[in-house]
Amino acid sequence: MRIGVQTKNVIDDRQPEKGFTLLKEAGFSCGDFSLNSYLVNKAIYQSEINTFFDKSVSELEDFFSPHKYGAEKAGITINQMHMPYPNYVPGGSEELNDYLRNVVATKSVRLCAFFGCPYLVVHGFKLARFLGSEEREWERTESFLDFLAPMAKELGVTICIENLYDSVGGHMVEGPCCDAGKAAERIDRINERHHASVLGFCFDTGHANLMGIDFESFLITLGDRIKVLHIHDNDGVMDLHQLPFTFTKTRENRPSTDWDGFVKGLRQIHFDGVLSFETAPVLTTFPEEMKAEVLSFIARIGKYFEDQIKVSL
Repeated sequence: MRIGVQTKNVIDDRQPEKGFTLLKEAGFSCGDFSLNSYLVNKAIYQSEINTFFDKSVSELEDFFSPHKYGAEKAGITINQMHMPYPNYVPGGSEELNDYLRNVVATKSVRLCAFFGCPYLVVHGFKLARFLGSEEREWERTESFLDFLAPMAKELGVTICIENLYDSVGGHMVEGPCCDAGKAAERIDRINERHHASVLGFCFDTGHANLMGIDFESFLITLGDRIKVLHIHDNDGVMDLHQLPFTFTKTRENRPSTDWDGFVKGLRQIHFDGVLSFETAPVLTTFPEEMKAEVLSFIARIGKYFEDQIKVSL
């Protein structure tokens, strides 16, 4: 197994090689390229779209060439990327949603291929409360995935859906892809339809903790469909993206997140991919002067997980 982390709050567009070198020195071999930081979700929801993705594919590749070169020179493999999200805004204009589908999504797939990155994480549409059911919500997501699948197949990219949460009336509720059985069946169906592994799964520990998902059972059900991970922690109330083992349930200091189930599940499915941390907010929690030490500590947690997963293999 290898260990990875988000590039957000590490890579500076002006000197990307410096940030990738910092990751390598901290103990990482892989990076989760934060493409979603170039068009952020809050802006999308407010229909405040910047012009970044108006660039042609060639112009975007020119922009990211120093990043690709910097990663290669530092010895960092870009093993996954995150497409900007949401890909559909309920109540948004037709122009906005067409732009997210036909411009942002398609160019994201091409940029993923440009980096030689095998996995692109996308968010399913959060539409259950607007359409009346989870099944109708999935139909819209599946249509979007079918739209991207031929391009993904051609370019050798596997799109990965992830378990999400939603917020309704101030309460956290299940979002798309929180049912492992349904997710497994849907992934298989789409891959069979396109005669290729165009779809996989990204397991997000923080989102799973918020929804009270049984980590071990969820991971076992999805098995080798699990292609990438988003590892981070929270207090079970908010999506905080903090360090594993940060929060406790009791005065006896038992973790609020089921890290034992996480390890057991990955062990049982013989996971041999990248232990990738989605902990960018941690780097702004600590002083800038401690960034190198904090990154090294995150990498050390990754090594701990690796050692635990290998115990009985």
